[in-house]
Amino acid sequence: MPKVLISDSMDPQAAQIFRDRGVEVDVITGKTPDELKAIIGQYDGLAIRSSTKVTQEILDAATNLKVIGRAGIGVDNVDIPAASAKGVVVMNTPFGNSITTAEHAIALIFALARQLPEADLSTQAGKWEKNRFMGVEVTGKTLGLIGAGNIGSIVADRALGLRMKVAAFDPFLTPERAVDMGVEKVTLDELLARADFITLHTPLTDQTRNILSRENLAKTKKGVRIVNCARGGLIDEVALKEGLDSGHIAGAALDVFVTEPAKESPLFGTPNFISTPHLGASTNEAQVNVALQVAEQLSDYLMTGGVTNALNMPSLSAEDAPKLKPYMALAERLGSLAGQLNGDKIQGVSVETEGHAAELNQKPIVAAVLAGLMRVYSDTVNMVNAPVLAKDRGLDVREVRHDREGDYQTLVRVTVKTAEGERSVAGTLFGHSQPRLVELNGINMEADLGGQMLYIVNQDKPGFIGRVGTTLGASDINIGTFHLGRRNVGGEAVLLLSVDGTVQEPLLWEVCKLDGVKDVKLLKFA
Repeated sequence: MPKVLISDSMDPQAAQIFRDRGVEVDVITGKTPDELKAIIGQYDGLAIRSSTKVTQEILDAATNLKVIGRAGIGVDNVDIPAASAKGVVVMNTPFGNSITTAEHAIALIFALARQLPEADLSTQAGKWEKNRFMGVEVTGKTLGLIGAGNIGSIVADRALGLRMKVAAFDPFLTPERAVDMGVEKVTLDELLARADFITLHTPLTDQTRNILSRENLAKTKKGVRIVNCARGGLIDEVALKEGLDSGHIAGAALDVFVTEPAKESPLFGTPNFISTPHLGASTNEAQVNVALQVAEQLSDYLMTGGVTNALNMPSLSAEDAPKLKPYMALAERLGSLAGQLNGDKIQGVSVETEGHAAELNQKPIVAAVLAGLMRVYSDTVNMVNAPVLAKDRGLDVREVRHDREGDYQTLVRVTVKTAEGERSVAGTLFGHSQPRLVELNGINMEADLGGQMLYIVNQDKPGFIGRVGTTLGASDINIGTFHLGRRNVGGEAVLLLSVDGTVQEPLLWEVCKLDGVKDVKLLKFA
């Protein structure tokens, strides 16, 4: 039974979901990093919110960890490169708090437009300053949306309902999607020049850091009001204060800061500035939603192999996982075969599919090929860290999907590029479930791949098979299965033998010395 640790406070229903799905769960919160290191090794999964910091040290101690689930969208507290290198899946829950965060952004737009916090303080102080707090309507104003993903699209929908005009900047926003959303797709400079309100809904990356820099803030329309409920670091906070002080920026509201908790900031105390303590996802509904979602996602992965909202591997729904499992097993074995036959000479790899395999999600199939291929370099390779290792080694990875119908209902071909040329292996599924090799370096050959096998390339001559059997028998090695392929009579032939017992190095040399043998390799499959 898989075992999961919930290390941050979550709705109790999350733990019950794990139990209902056959996953053992411990709820142990408030641990120091050293205390977490001492216990993390016994868990297959880790469910966290923002308090737990999953560092390289924690991951080094997590000897059994397979998956980390963040109840929320931000994963700043997880060392994703280190997790990927270790083969640990990292998931988040980007949809559970989307509505809550979008509503908070809309609330801050209203608060800025009508100066609500300052008006409240003034009134409760016994003043009655009606003339001081002259707000603006949002109707008819232009909202500049930086980031039009899940949360941004909800903000756009709410803003359109308020009869605002919405202009969106997002490199990934297609013209068709913009039309569906009812927004105008614009460049960043166009947005800055036209927007009466600007709201940010983009992750913090190297490309988005300080997207509202001093230079870009200077390009904004005079009197603009700015809202950030996304991530600290998207706005130059010092330049924002200067814009507020000068009056160029009429108001700003931040729910997030570069440094959190934000105990101090140059913006604190600035007129027309509103701040909240990262409340974007803080509603009862959102906290329940993300807790339930992370429990469901981790359970799916540990029990069925389903991968949802993963940040470091292809997603694979719990429904699709059983369907794709035999194809991934085939892909992994073909990758393993290609890796063991070609070793560290591989410079690139191409994964081709046709028939039924070509109709499926290709990303998991490619990742499975790489997992098998890269196992020649490391024993701890899986679908998470294999693409990372391939990239580190400079491998050119290509994916090719064919619409054509071939000799098989489904076919996966793995072609590796080496200094000596290209070499390929291909396989299919028998009975829609059993992986089977059907071609090896251009030679037709049907073989099961599993256990310990001998790969022998030889000159096709009478009596050779008998000599191989005799040599193996003399070392008390029994042949389990025997597969033969050849290019033509008397030409190059290939033998694949599954064998019982342990084949030692001296025996390989004995086989190599047989007349006509060109190559011998010992293959091992999980």
